[in-house]
Amino acid sequence: MSTQIAIRLADSLVAELDRLVASGRARSRASLVEAALERELRRLAAASDAETLRRVGTDDDLDSLVEWTVANIGVKE
Repeated sequence: MSTQIAIRLADSLVAELDRLVASGRARSRASLVEAALERELRRLAAASDAETLRRVGTDDDLDSLVEWTVANIGVKE
């Protein structure tokens, strides 16, 4: 499902969108804006995850299981 919205963009951004669509590098303005927004949302989520790791550390509740597995089960490389 999708919802149509209206946004304001700088003329220079719209010109770049149009250039990319005209050159065939993108299907449409909307597809470019959607891809850029998805990429930015992933970047923000990754930054949030990195901040959480910085704050609480990387200690994982599965670390002891991994250590036991390595010590007790032969794994061939």
